[in-house]
Amino acid sequence: MKKALLLGTTGIAVALAMLAFGFVAGSPEVAKAGTTQPVQTAAADTKAGDTKIDRAEVEGIIRDYLLKNPEVLLEVQDALEAKQKEEQRIAHLGVIKDAKDQIFNSAFDGVVGNPSGKVTIVEFYDYNCGFCKRAIEDMKALTKSDPDLRFVLKEFPILGPDSQKASVVSMAFHLMMPEKYGEFHNALLGGQGRATEAAALKIALSLGADEATLREKMKDPSIPEALSKTYDLANKLSITGTPSYVVGNEVVFGALGQEVLAEKIEAAKAAL
Repeated sequence: MKKALLLGTTGIAVALAMLAFGFVAGSPEVAKAGTTQPVQTAAADTKAGDTKIDRAEVEGIIRDYLLKNPEVLLEVQDALEAKQKEEQRIAHLGVIKDAKDQIFNSAFDGVVGNPSGKVTIVEFYDYNCGFCKRAIEDMKALTKSDPDLRFVLKEFPILGPDSQKASVVSMAFHLMMPEKYGEFHNALLGGQGRATEAAALKIALSLGADEATLREKMKDPSIPEALSKTYDLANKLSITGTPSYVVGNEVVFGALGQEVLAEKIEAAKAAL
C-alpha cells in the first residue's frame, strides 16, 4: 500500500512539475482591456536570450514547495481516487443495465430467501473461499430477517481446479433439483475441508440425486458456457475476488459483514 501511494504521489509530483514548466515556458500573452492587441508579460518583454527557462530551476522550485507542503500530494491522490471510483461506479451502472438478466435471473444461479422478493442481492462466490465460508452466515441472517429479500448465488470458481469441478457438480445439481439447492449450497460451502468434485457429489447424493443422471448432467455444455459468461461479467464489473456482491445498481467488494450489506439492501429498496 505504501509503495502504491509512493508511486502515485511521485507521478503526481512529476505531472505538477511538467505542468508548471510548460506554463512558464509558454510565456502566454494577455490582451489589454478594450483592445485586441496583446500585452506581453514581463518575461516575454525581455530579450529572447533571457527568456530561456532553466528546467532544473523550475523543478527545484516545485520540489521545495512539495517538501514544505506534502499534504498537497495526499489531497491530489484523494481527488484522483475519488474520480476513479466515480468513473468505475458509472461504468458499473452501464454493465448492470445491459446485463440485467444475466446478473439477476440466470437459469444456472441458485436462489435462497424469497424467490419473488422485491430486492435482489447477488453474491459471486467460490466454494473454497474462506471469506465466503464466513459470509454464509451473513446470507442466512439477512434472508431470515428480511422476508422480502431475494438472494442469488452466482458460481464464480477462481481458486483452482477443485473449485471449478465442485461448481460443475453444483450447477448440475441445481439444474436437476433446484428445490434442494439451498441445502446443497449450505452443506458444501459451510462444511469442513476443501470443496472438491468428490465432496460435492457426496452431498448431492445424500440429498437424493441419482448419481448416473447427475454425472450425465455434469457434461451439459451449457455449464461451461455459463461459467465463461460469469467470468466475462465479473471482469466487466471489476470483480476479481470473492465474495463480491451486486445490490441494486451497486457492486460491493469483499466480505464486509451483515450490517454493511443490510445498509446496501435498504438503499436499494429506497431507490425502487
